[in-house]
Amino acid sequence: MSNWFYQFLRRGQKYTGTDNVYLAKGGFWLTSGQFFSLAVAFLSAIAFANLLDPATYGNYRYVLSLLGTLAIFSLDGMGDAVTQATARGLEGSFYTGFKTKLKWGMIGSLIAIGAAIYYWTRGNNLLPIPLLISAFFIPLMYASQIYSFFLSGRKLFGVQTNYGIIKQVVAAVVIIIALLFTKNIFWLIACYFVSNTFLNYFFYFLTKIKFRPNKEEDPKTINYAKHLSLMSVVNYIATYLDKILLFNLAGPAQLATYSFAVLFPEQIRNMVENISTLAYPKLAQRSHEEIKVNMMKRFWKLALLAVIIVAFYTIVAPHLFKIFFPKYLDAIPYSVIYMLTFISLPVSLMGTAFQAKMMKKELYILRCVAFSRIVLYIALIPFYGIWGVVMARIGAEIVSLVSISLLFRKSFLKAT
Repeated sequence: MSNWFYQFLRRGQKYTGTDNVYLAKGGFWLTSGQFFSLAVAFLSAIAFANLLDPATYGNYRYVLSLLGTLAIFSLDGMGDAVTQATARGLEGSFYTGFKTKLKWGMIGSLIAIGAAIYYWTRGNNLLPIPLLISAFFIPLMYASQIYSFFLSGRKLFGVQTNYGIIKQVVAAVVIIIALLFTKNIFWLIACYFVSNTFLNYFFYFLTKIKFRPNKEEDPKTINYAKHLSLMSVVNYIATYLDKILLFNLAGPAQLATYSFAVLFPEQIRNMVENISTLAYPKLAQRSHEEIKVNMMKRFWKLALLAVIIVAFYTIVAPHLFKIFFPKYLDAIPYSVIYMLTFISLPVSLMGTAFQAKMMKKELYILRCVAFSRIVLYIALIPFYGIWGVVMARIGAEIVSLVSISLLFRKSFLKAT
């Protein structure tokens, strides 16, 4: 970083209220990675839109949604716990986190095998084979993801981004090549799991050899990870329930339309969440008083960012669909309105602060609030289909906005 640019960033800190140098270094890598991720997702979507008919693509998304629910058993919260511990120099959780996730992932495999047997005896020809495929790969695939959270805790965002780019490119190329040769979802599912498991483990092993995490551990990390994982059960259900309900109530073609409607908004959301990723190690090192002083300043800046993103997407979305996804023009209004889910963006850092300070009580309360999303899905999707999903998501984000704001006020502003 040149000296003049460094000085420029330092002088600008009094206006932004944040560490601009850290933001520029880490933010550049993470944002670059997310832009690349968006590009890969975009190219993959073009391939699916042009090489698969909507019904087949809907079936493919449905199967992946069912299989995604099995990740509940792989201790999803271990990643954030490892990041939190690593940021404090306690890196032994990199090893124990991998072993613990691998062990717990076996439960998901057993459930997948049991489900495959159940569907086979019921005469279902769609699900048994994908379930058996997932049963073989799930433990190692999810356990190996721990490398990314370790790199985040070390603030090695450049390395994390480079690994992520390679992984996404290779996995996308594998799927696209498969699409050129087959439209069979069994082979597509197999390619998905084989490529992702191999790549995750490769980078886990590379991280272990190259960065040699120390063996120091916080005895609270595994217990904290279990609490975070228990909290994430509701989120996992909410993540896939909309797709499962939409498939069963409206059919695979409608699920395909919905999948394309949320493609860009979700990718943009992932990109914006880099702010929380960057903030997490910093917040883990700061006191409650420091968090209280700085958080409200960032609230209004994130609110302005949300307005700009929604306005920009509203303008460009129709053109993107007309050019690249002409088969899915009916997804445009859903996609534009879905962007209103960004209403909760201003409080995203507040939620990250609860995680960084290991505030289990507050995190449990927020997960209970997330249950509203499931309730809204069940109430609205049977009557309104895709519009029901969109309305449920917006409603849940409003609940999240209000709840996190009140909880932060109670936990930080009044307590310090």
